[in-house]
Amino acid sequence: MVYRGMFGSMLYGLVSILVIAVAFSFVISLILSLSSLTEASFTWFIMIISFVALFIGGLISGVKAKERGWIVGAGTALLFTAITFFIQYLGYNSGFTMEQYLYHGGYLVASVFGGIIGVNLGK
Repeated sequence: MVYRGMFGSMLYGLVSILVIAVAFSFVISLILSLSSLTEASFTWFIMIISFVALFIGGLISGVKAKERGWIVGAGTALLFTAITFFIQYLGYNSGFTMEQYLYHGGYLVASVFGGIIGVNLGK
């Protein structure tokens, strides 16, 4: 019974990560299309938003799970990494680069911290 609750909370976190990512992608694409800015000028902003999105996803997973926040946060980040890898591998026929492995390692850490804090906020 605990595992089903943990997986469900991981899905809540994953959905929240994807909603945040789609919303900010839409906003950034509007800014890029309506201004003379380039994509290179948003590199740091996109990276910060991605870490915040994974932290919030881990936080939501931890609040929903109510226990084992670091496992739930790690599971949420690993689900996100798996989806990203499968889209890149199956859609673009390329694996992760070393830089992407480092990013996803950071995402894992951010989501674990979010899960730990989320469990403690839920009490």
